[in-house]
Amino acid sequence: MSGRPLRLACTAAVTAAALLAPVSATAAPAPPERTTAVLLTDLQRLYREAERATETYNATEEKLDRQRAEVARLDKALASARLRLHDSRGAAGRLARQQYQNTTAISPYVLLLLARDPQHALDQSHVIGLLARERAEAVGRLTGTERAADRLAHRARAALDRQLGLAERQKKDRDAVRKRLRKVEELLASLTAGQLAALAELEEKGATKAQKDLLASGTLAQDDHKPSTRARRAIRFAERQLGKPYRWGAEGPGSYDCSGLTQRAWAHAGTRIPRTSQEQWARLERVPLTELRPGDLVVYFPDATHVALYIGKGKVVQAPRPGEEVTISPIASNPVLGAVRPGRARNGLSQGPVGGRAGGRSVDRGPV
Repeated sequence: MSGRPLRLACTAAVTAAALLAPVSATAAPAPPERTTAVLLTDLQRLYREAERATETYNATEEKLDRQRAEVARLDKALASARLRLHDSRGAAGRLARQQYQNTTAISPYVLLLLARDPQHALDQSHVIGLLARERAEAVGRLTGTERAADRLAHRARAALDRQLGLAERQKKDRDAVRKRLRKVEELLASLTAGQLAALAELEEKGATKAQKDLLASGTLAQDDHKPSTRARRAIRFAERQLGKPYRWGAEGPGSYDCSGLTQRAWAHAGTRIPRTSQEQWARLERVPLTELRPGDLVVYFPDATHVALYIGKGKVVQAPRPGEEVTISPIASNPVLGAVRPGRARNGLSQGPVGGRAGGRSVDRGPV
């Protein structure tokens, strides 16, 4: 039975039971309707939970990518070691056959005493010594190659086990994201058009007030500092993504999540930065808002679960949340945690140029 007939049947059964049941003395009170402010709080909480789960998924995906590369590297090294082992065994076998064919019961010293040409015998003994050393070296190489192959095989198995464990964790992280997104969808589906409009209006008023308060506080740079050449490239790239949909776990080119957009923008500018907003906050150089300059990353919420790219004049480019598109927003559209600057890590070491995967990865993770 399809979902709709099943719901209709259940509704009919409930209605019939209500008609046949005796009328109670007092009707049960209807549950109080939630206010717009409470609905907005609930919706924002669900969005934050979904984004936190998304960043957890992204972190696992990044670890899984690195582990896959490690498994591939070890597999290649193991194949090479096994080829060397095969060659060493072949060389050892040839030397063993030569030794068997040249075996004599007479001592080399006796041969030297009986020889008509002692110098020739000495030369022959020298060659025999060289062959003996060669056999010893071949056996040593064989033993060393066998041990190296065993070590590589053990490391390859352990790396594969870690990859399988990360793949299983990634599946759980994916399911956690989908579960939280379903809660968002269920809440939105339960609201009327009037409630949705009221929610949007209340959220916009809150963002406008937060922006005014931030600008009035003096904690934000009043004049934009000059961006670096790479920062300008990152900004231009991010602005070209305007209108593309938010999709969790996406790094472009057709869609993005929040940290996927900031990472890809700076990758386009030639600088590698971490994948998730939490890692961007933890590992990049932090800058006070009074020194904020275009190209810096603005990180939001106490647990650093959202990030945007500052473009100057109190504005950021961001991939906001499921159901929305990459857009330009006031910097205070979410509670600001702080800002970081790509190009230098928190330990003061310069970050290297972008390498590895070229281009973005956009995977359809299901409905958003």
